[in-house]
Amino acid sequence: MRTVGMILAGGRGTRLTVLSNKRAKPAVPFAGKYRIIDFALSNCVNSGVTSVGVVTQYRPRSLQDHIRTGAPWDMDRLSGGVSLLHPYQGHKDGGWYAGTADAIYQNLDFLRNLRPDYVLILSADHIYKMDYSKLLQFHTENKADVTVAALKVSLEEASRFGILIADNNQRVTAFEEKPKQPKGTLASMGIYVFNYQTLLKVLTEDAHTPDSERDFGKNIIPKMVAENFRVFAYPFSNYWVDVGTIQSYWETHMDLLADQPSLDLLDRDWVIHTRSEERPPVNIRTGAIVSHSLITDGCQIEGSVEYSVLSPGVRVARGAVVRYSIVMTDCVIEAGAVVDRAIVDKHVRVGQFATVGYGNDYTANVEAGVSTGITVIGKDTVIPAGFKVGRNVVIGSDLKADDFTGDSIKSGTNYHAETTD
Repeated sequence: MRTVGMILAGGRGTRLTVLSNKRAKPAVPFAGKYRIIDFALSNCVNSGVTSVGVVTQYRPRSLQDHIRTGAPWDMDRLSGGVSLLHPYQGHKDGGWYAGTADAIYQNLDFLRNLRPDYVLILSADHIYKMDYSKLLQFHTENKADVTVAALKVSLEEASRFGILIADNNQRVTAFEEKPKQPKGTLASMGIYVFNYQTLLKVLTEDAHTPDSERDFGKNIIPKMVAENFRVFAYPFSNYWVDVGTIQSYWETHMDLLADQPSLDLLDRDWVIHTRSEERPPVNIRTGAIVSHSLITDGCQIEGSVEYSVLSPGVRVARGAVVRYSIVMTDCVIEAGAVVDRAIVDKHVRVGQFATVGYGNDYTANVEAGVSTGITVIGKDTVIPAGFKVGRNVVIGSDLKADDFTGDSIKSGTNYHAETTD
């Protein structure tokens, strides 16, 4: 039975603020050496799904540069492999995708050429490990038309998800997208297995429904339940996070630093593949202190690093302190500087004796949706020597030292942030 994976990777991810200004959300770096999309791609190849379409839209260049031929995931194949599917003009169905279902509908030609039996539809925005072969087995054993992967969430969280009601056999009897008053806590993960012919039928009908939002959660799945299709919920109970906000992105990194992390990146039986640069070994010099951290190739540490994740090529100078932070590729933390509870994008330089995450003022940044003290600095920005950046601050990209006025930025504010939500 032939299965084709379709990874929806077009999201802008505005709640990640400056981290997704210059790249699609699935291309945002994660855990030092990876990108968010690596988890969906690796789950596919580890599950034996080796024909994959990656559906892009917003700023696809970063994804294209990262995936290329698919070689790191063993998807550079003459038959199958990985294909990047961009929206395009040129026929009556072309143009920007109106919703998740429309994104698949506009790429039905790709599926027709492959003639699959099943179509596995995934989001590129989630951090988890899943053996899709077990999901497919569940689908076929239940003779389902569509199977929705689902997990239990708290009642407080349920309004953020599509909520399923299922009987004792896991057949779905009701589905409601992001209900204000949830009737259950079984949440859709945005992972679907469709019989190919069923998918063709429901997408074609939806495309000719004038009031549809062209969305799987809002339109396709609820209508299939209402019309008595065989819709089943596949229970999943392992680690899964949608890293769609600054808070969840930071917390997921901190989860990785536990002595027994819920998501084990060292598991050789389920490798998370990525495109890696050739970098020299980590260089931890005399006087350096490193604890509870993930340190990637090419880093040079003379200062103190604790409860932090450092991407390739980060330099932490003597007397500098990095704690509870995520520091991305080729950043420089100069002598005496402090980076505390921060997310620092690529090629940022924090000047001597500057402080990022300063003081005890935790005034919330309502515009950016940050309230727990996390400060975010965009790519290629230089924080001046001696400068103090408060907490819950978002600083934009490409700022030079001369672009900063005064000697500090107060907590809860944006400084030349290009986009916030």
